[in-house]
Amino acid sequence: MTVTIAKPVTDLNFDELLEQSTRIHGHICAGQVIGVRMSMVGLREIGITDPKGSQRKSLYVLVEIDRCATDAIQSVTGCSLGKRSLKWLDYGIMAATFVNLATSKAVRVTALEEARELAKKYSPGIEDKYRQQLEAYRVMPEEELFKIERVTLTVPPCDMPGRPMKRVQCQGCGDWVQDCREVEKDGRILCRSCAHGRYYSTGSSV
Repeated sequence: MTVTIAKPVTDLNFDELLEQSTRIHGHICAGQVIGVRMSMVGLREIGITDPKGSQRKSLYVLVEIDRCATDAIQSVTGCSLGKRSLKWLDYGIMAATFVNLATSKAVRVTALEEARELAKKYSPGIEDKYRQQLEAYRVMPEEELFKIERVTLTVPPCDMPGRPMKRVQCQGCGDWVQDCREVEKDGRILCRSCAHGRYYSTGSSV
């Protein structure tokens, strides 16, 4: 049996990372280019060179949008919702914050809206704006593509990767709630659905 050992990100170039990301995402797009480059910047700034190997437990990423770039960020960093090393904040902003849990270094990388217009400068011969952005974002200097900010944040213990800190049973519906997501309301411990309303309507059991 052949065992394939993943190369550290620093040993892979942009094209290799984009190829891997595109394979996972299913197609090439400007969002993939943004996400790959955003990840490379974020990892560099917080001193993570081997996110899928020796430093995998030190990396924590918060993404602010559920678009194509998020798949690229997951591909490059190895972080995921299932590992609890990737958090999705529903802000609708093309941005991500990369955190080195071992050093507390953190950086927020935001895609600049101005880059859309600048794409014409870097791909003048392409009329289709989506293709134009795709090609321009490959070569555009990062200072024209991103805003990079040093930030400080505290990751709550209940949001950290690892085993659940607690499990409690909802006194309304009986579902079990993990990771401190329960709500106390009118003296009862409830799940968020029972406390605030459900996103679905109940019917007969399947």
